[in-house]
Amino acid sequence: MKRLNGRATAISLFAAILLLGGSALLAQTPPGPIRLEVDATRAPQKIVHAHLQIPVRPGPLVLYYPEWIPGEHMPDGPIINLAGPMITADGKTIPWRRDLVDMFSYHLDVPAGVTSLDVNLDFLLSAPASGYSSGASATAYLDLVSWNQVLLYPQGYSPSDITFVPSLHLPAGWKFGTALPIAKQDGDTIDFSPVSLNTLVDSPVIAGLYFRKIDLTPGETPPHEMDIAADSPADLAMTPDMQLHFHQLVVQSGALFHVRHYRDYHFLVTLSDQVAHFGLEHHESSDDRTNAHALTDEAQRIYFADLLPHEFVHSWNGKYRRPAGLATPDYQQPMRDDLLWVYEGLTEYLGEVLTARSELWNLQQSREALARVAAMIIHHPGREWRSLQDTADAAPFLYNGGPDWRNWRRSTDFYEEGELLWLDVDTTIRRLTNDRKSIDDFCRTFHGGPGGKPALKTYTFDDIVAGLNGVVPYDWASFLRTRLDSFAPNTPAEAVENSGWKIVYNDQPNENEQVIDAVRHRVTRMNSIGLALSMEGDVIDVLYHGPAFKAGLGPGMRITAINGMRFSPTTLDDAITAAQATTAPIQLIVANGTQIETHAVDYHGGLQFPHLDRDASKPDYLDEIFHPLAP
Repeated sequence: MKRLNGRATAISLFAAILLLGGSALLAQTPPGPIRLEVDATRAPQKIVHAHLQIPVRPGPLVLYYPEWIPGEHMPDGPIINLAGPMITADGKTIPWRRDLVDMFSYHLDVPAGVTSLDVNLDFLLSAPASGYSSGASATAYLDLVSWNQVLLYPQGYSPSDITFVPSLHLPAGWKFGTALPIAKQDGDTIDFSPVSLNTLVDSPVIAGLYFRKIDLTPGETPPHEMDIAADSPADLAMTPDMQLHFHQLVVQSGALFHVRHYRDYHFLVTLSDQVAHFGLEHHESSDDRTNAHALTDEAQRIYFADLLPHEFVHSWNGKYRRPAGLATPDYQQPMRDDLLWVYEGLTEYLGEVLTARSELWNLQQSREALARVAAMIIHHPGREWRSLQDTADAAPFLYNGGPDWRNWRRSTDFYEEGELLWLDVDTTIRRLTNDRKSIDDFCRTFHGGPGGKPALKTYTFDDIVAGLNGVVPYDWASFLRTRLDSFAPNTPAEAVENSGWKIVYNDQPNENEQVIDAVRHRVTRMNSIGLALSMEGDVIDVLYHGPAFKAGLGPGMRITAINGMRFSPTTLDDAITAAQATTAPIQLIVANGTQIETHAVDYHGGLQFPHLDRDASKPDYLDEIFHPLAP
């Protein structure tokens, strides 16, 4: 334990040295504001053009393309889609050469007498529907402009000291939303006020032909707005009841944190089946991309419900309070992800809590969501060899892991298992204080401060421990390190049990899992036969050492028949149910490439879906946690 704490101290010291060194390196004053003009009129063609005017001094110059994008926790700046960069000065081409080690760097020599460079480049919006902000963002009717995609910036200066003067030209008739301050608008061209580079990268713009603005807090300060772009005007519909729940999200967040670290806040919501689906946090906005019918279809509404709460919490936990290893001096320095179990895990927990408190999910839906997450983590055999801490340390490559063998490889489990860890923290605080204090008290002190505008306050592991001890004295360092560093600790089950509930399994579908499967067009039977499938029978994942695994099934195969019947989700469930009354194995006909195989699955436990059942011998902390803090 002492060795691990020493490691955290060493990392903190290294981060401090890096930041101090970066400050010394970036101490000189930039030559002047950089003008950035983005032409998005061809966004429906999946291409945008940018023109930059960069003040310079004669001599060697390095221009950076942002590599480590805040909130994405990996070096995934979409340089593959940067095309046609041309650099000129006084009408003459300036040659450049890419760095052979840091390939996000461009080297050039500025001739004597040159004070400004003109840079033209295109960004190709043809990315697949994945990859966070580098993923697909544009359709015929909308686009999400991420400024980091369309700019270069000079080496040697802090992004907080580099001033950009941005403008954006949109397709005719498109409307837009952003947290960026607007200087003026002339038709479809918007001139924004000068901002620092870090504010620009942190302030995307959503735009579209079918667009709707919703004021969630009329007459209140600071303002909160939903800016929604969709591929169809019908998808913009939102019932007054749903709008009230999003208003309550703002109310409940205020009751939780007691302070707001922004001047105004914009939920930038993209509704389309043609873009990447994810959420990305920003200090004064969030980039929330989801299914086209998320506001109009009940299953998709439930699936979408916890996205905005999660990204909203990041304004406090991630943007204002940030791990020191993620507060790098520019966008080229590697980030250290070891505290993502706080950055993302605590946010996942608080996001689910606010989803319940704002009644975007009702109480039963919130319980079902928790039961699904707990059962999923409990059934991850990868916990036997990869610790929760290592899922954070390894985040830069785990984010790119596919769904196959996810349960054995593990993925970014610092979200889900991190949520259960913080539930355990919350219930422990309540137990130690006879229910007088909770994680809410930690949030008010740890995420507090003056508020009113964006700010950054970094932290280390020791700061987390000190913050928890400020709520209630306890050996929090051992509590956390045991759960972070042990293999297969009982944290998921214990966290639920300590909340006054227990996980039970029966043949009644879990509502949360059922919704996710319906939206993603899949069948999840990992808790029983040990399979996750497409609706057509394609094997997505197999539970390592589970019944299907022992029978020889693997990802990429296709089940074509079950017990002599053509495959369907219903046929699968019928076979699993019928096997309870016999010792005969379930017979599967499986296509493995060109090979047709028969696999006998010896499973007789029936359908097993997770739910929560009240344990009357313990206090009901969970319902207290989900109960609204404000009317």
